[in-house]
Amino acid sequence: MIYDVVILGAGPAGLAAGLYASRARLKTLILEKEKAGGQIATTDEVANYPGSIENATGPSLIERMVEQVDEFGAERKIDTVKEVQLEGETKVVKGEKEEYKAKTVVIATGAIPRPIGCPGEADLVGRGVSYCATCDAAFFEDMEVYVVGGGDTAVEEGMYLSKFARKVTIIHRRDELRAAKSIQEKAFANEKMAFMWDSVVTEIKGDGIVESMIVENVKTGEKTEIVADEDDGTFGIFPFIGFVPATEIFEGIVNMEGGYILTDEDMKTNVPGVFAAGDVRVKSLRQVVTATADGAIAAVQAGKYIDELEGTTYAGDK
Repeated sequence: MIYDVVILGAGPAGLAAGLYASRARLKTLILEKEKAGGQIATTDEVANYPGSIENATGPSLIERMVEQVDEFGAERKIDTVKEVQLEGETKVVKGEKEEYKAKTVVIATGAIPRPIGCPGEADLVGRGVSYCATCDAAFFEDMEVYVVGGGDTAVEEGMYLSKFARKVTIIHRRDELRAAKSIQEKAFANEKMAFMWDSVVTEIKGDGIVESMIVENVKTGEKTEIVADEDDGTFGIFPFIGFVPATEIFEGIVNMEGGYILTDEDMKTNVPGVFAAGDVRVKSLRQVVTATADGAIAAVQAGKYIDELEGTTYAGDK
C-alpha cells in the first residue's frame, strides 16, 4: 500500500496535517511513537490558544483534535521510525514494526525537553528529576520542588507545581525572568513561590532517588549544596530550559539550521514531496497556534504536490 501522506508525529502540527489531509480525501497515516499530543499533552493550562475556554488543558485540546482526525478517516499507528528514504516519487519510512510507503511525508516530530546536562541528572530521571509537571506533580505533594529555567514554560509549570508542593523555587541563571510580564506577575504574587537568581545546577546527587544538588552562583562562583528535608527524604527537580528538535534521523537528508528543519512559507523542505511542520522547523514562534497552522499548510501543499504528479485538481481547493 502506498499512502498519499504519511505524517511523522501526532502533536498539534501532525494532527492538524492529518485533519486537513484526510478531509481532502487523501489516504493519510499518522505515525507516533507513543501517545498523541506532543508537548501540549503535558501542559495543565492552554490559555493562549484561540477558542480555548472553560479551563481547557493540553490533554483536553489534544483529545478533541484526535476525535476530528478519526472522524475524517485518518489512520493512526504507534511505531518508532528508525530510518527514512525520502528521495524519489515514493518515500519509504521504516519503523520498528512496519515499513510504510507514501507519495508525500510531513515531518512533525517536534522537540524533546533539553536536559540540564549535569552529572547525576540522567541517573535520577523518574527518581526526583522530571520534565513533566502535570505527569509528576502529585508525587511531590507537600514537598519542596525546584524548577530550572526562567521562560514562560518554567514559570507556568512552577505555578502548577505550587498546587501540590509546599514550596516551589525557580532557579534561573539570570537576575530576572524571561517569561511574559503577565505570567511573572502571577508568579511573584504566589506565596508558595521563591526565586534563586544568577544560579545554575551543576550536579544532582542521590542513591536511587534525588537527595541533594549543587547550585552555583554564576556571578560569584559560590557553590551551595541543597539537601532534602530530613522528613521528606527527597525533593523534585523540574528542568524547563528549552527543547531539542527530534530531527536526528533526517540529518543529511533535509536541510537544517541548528538541528531545526529549514522550510519555505509553504512548509516545503529542499526534498520534493517532503514537508515539515511545528516545533521541528526553523521559526520565530513555537506555540500550539503556529504548529496547527504549519500542519494545515503542509497538508494542503502535500495535496497540491500529489496533484502535480498525477495531473488532477486538489480537493482542498474545491
